[in-house]
Amino acid sequence: MNTFQKIPVTILTGFLGSGKTTLLNRILSEEHGKRIAVIENEYGEVGIDQALVIDADEEIFEMSNGCICCTVRGDLIRVLGNLMKRRDKFDYVLVETTGLADPGPVAQTFFMDDEIREEFSLDGIVTLVDAAHIEQQLGRSDESTEQIAFADILVLNKTDLVDDEALDGLEIRLRDMNRMAQVVRSERANLPVGKVLNLSAFDLDQALERRPTFLEPEYPFEWTGVYALGPGRYELSLAEGPDPSMSLVAVSGQGVDDAALREGAEWCVRRYAEPAEPVRPGEKIIIGKHLNLQLDSRGRKSFFLETDTPARVGLYAQHTAEEFDLQLSSAEGAAISPEAERTWVAQHEHDDEVGSIAIERDGDVDPEKLNAWLSELLRERGVDIFRMKGFISVAGEPRRFVFQGVHMLFDGQPDRPWGDMPRRNQLIFIGRNLDEAGMRRGFDACLI
Repeated sequence: MNTFQKIPVTILTGFLGSGKTTLLNRILSEEHGKRIAVIENEYGEVGIDQALVIDADEEIFEMSNGCICCTVRGDLIRVLGNLMKRRDKFDYVLVETTGLADPGPVAQTFFMDDEIREEFSLDGIVTLVDAAHIEQQLGRSDESTEQIAFADILVLNKTDLVDDEALDGLEIRLRDMNRMAQVVRSERANLPVGKVLNLSAFDLDQALERRPTFLEPEYPFEWTGVYALGPGRYELSLAEGPDPSMSLVAVSGQGVDDAALREGAEWCVRRYAEPAEPVRPGEKIIIGKHLNLQLDSRGRKSFFLETDTPARVGLYAQHTAEEFDLQLSSAEGAAISPEAERTWVAQHEHDDEVGSIAIERDGDVDPEKLNAWLSELLRERGVDIFRMKGFISVAGEPRRFVFQGVHMLFDGQPDRPWGDMPRRNQLIFIGRNLDEAGMRRGFDACLI
């Protein structure tokens, strides 16, 4: 008898500062008998969530490439694939998304990729809601709306910061937005683990009802052209377009029907998750590599492509051919038209004004100067600071000082001793129109 069981996966989501890391720490510290592998994703170049997660036996994998629902979907597939090589080490997976992620495309991974679908089952989507700030977040962020709409469990967190009448009104609004989700109230994400794990709650039919295009994945590219080529050298030329460069993956042996194009697209998702190799005008396009065609000077740019045998080559391009007047021609200059073309649902775009600032410095800070700087920063820019977190080395304190904050609310406390570790400071701020240079100068002035 086959005793194989798929590994359950919970997606933990919620807007910035809603309490995801707090809930994760609670899950990892409880005696629930599960061996949990945690996959974390952060918005920004520097990841610190793993440093903020308490010591635990569970394995933590961190991805800091950006939005987990865009190019990082390939990273997610790769991490899950690597996990399967160590299947005896865990029996549950938690995926904590960035607070700026739409969980829909993350959930797609467990239905669109054949290998992942055979090994893992999506147990449920748990969305944390910041009771004190969700009203203003819903008015300024599409992601927070999507996170609520896709939830199987809505954890209405930080209830101690809001009066009962406001909580009742907020719960009514949440139920209007998602009538299928269970709403659970909590303070500091303090709730039984059984409320968020082993739910068997995710229903694909319900997901399709909420979003009919659920199984139409978002891709990090917009266009595919398939060309039937004989042996020889070809020129790919592009005019100036909306960006100074364009990412591209060329696939050999590409079919032209819908199934073949989708298979190629899913393969390219993994390639797009890899660092792109820059290719300058006049250089060769390497088949099967994630390339970044450099177009940062005026005029039309040409690159070359070679095939040794007859082949259909698919070009999976970041932008549509029309945007750059993309043309493929033979060595004799004859234009070659694609045998098949396909425009894809492109990755969604985040608010261009929202960004992250990472500050990393060695040494100690003066606590009085730090308090004065943070007080002024939050007083003047607190509304625009969605989230802040990190750890600080305070002069005279043998332990790390860990802090987290949302808007003008700030919470911090001493953590584990520094011991033999080098004393350093690492801070992340996520917000709108932040003054990076000014914030760096302000923090540097606090250093001793």
